Amino acid sequence: MQQTNNVDPQEIEKFSALAARWWDPEGEFKPLHQINPLRLDFIQRQTAGVFGKQTLDIGCGGGLVTEELAKAGAKVTGIDLAEKSLKVARLHALESGLNIDYQCVAAETFAEQHAGQFDLVTCLEMLEHVPDPKSIVRAAAKCVKPGGTLVFSTLNRNFKSWLLGIVAAEYVLRWVPKGTHEHAKFIQPAELLQMTDAVGAKPLAITGIHYLPWRGFYLDHTNVDVNYIVALRMPA
Repeated sequence: MQQTNNVDPQEIEKFSALAARWWDPEGEFKPLHQINPLRLDFIQRQTAGVFGKQTLDIGCGGGLVTEELAKAGAKVTGIDLAEKSLKVARLHALESGLNIDYQCVAAETFAEQHAGQFDLVTCLEMLEHVPDPKSIVRAAAKCVKPGGTLVFSTLNRNFKSWLLGIVAAEYVLRWVPKGTHEHAKFIQPAELLQMTDAVGAKPLAITGIHYLPWRGFYLDHTNVDVNYIVALRMPA
């Protein structure tokens, strides 16, 4: 395992403790299972399809997004620092008959070794779990080929996101375990776009991910108050 100082041991332990339940659609990762089709559709639309594209999934966890990208025909590498989650990801990929390269390595270290090798780099629901999200953004950008695509998703930081992303999700609906998120680590869209501007990435699209009991999860580009996902293009 290769890593940098840009890791919170408590975050690694938190997700390692849940590793065996990554693929339980009714377990702690149920919301991720439910938004997976939305995230994949957004990525497909912003990349004109991922088929045949060299793709890197940073912070892949148990491989929920990674596998969907592979099923869509992408040639996928997934990296994470939670070895227990990666073991689950490797086993599930084997059971699913998918060829995915999973590596336990820090994004920054991986970027030094694989600069400019990927058509698409995704980093979903991960930036809010590291001490220095700017470093992850730089690493992601370094891995992308000229003209390639970056996709990030995270949580906005405001009262509404605290109410829905923490109080409702962790304490009322109990979608995720208590303590999964720290509101202070949430990232406002303007802050994320400052990070991506610094690496020269040009925004393509940004949309919010929302939930209504009678509708389920859906995308709404007019509202990025809570969860949001953004696609960007690196200069050719």
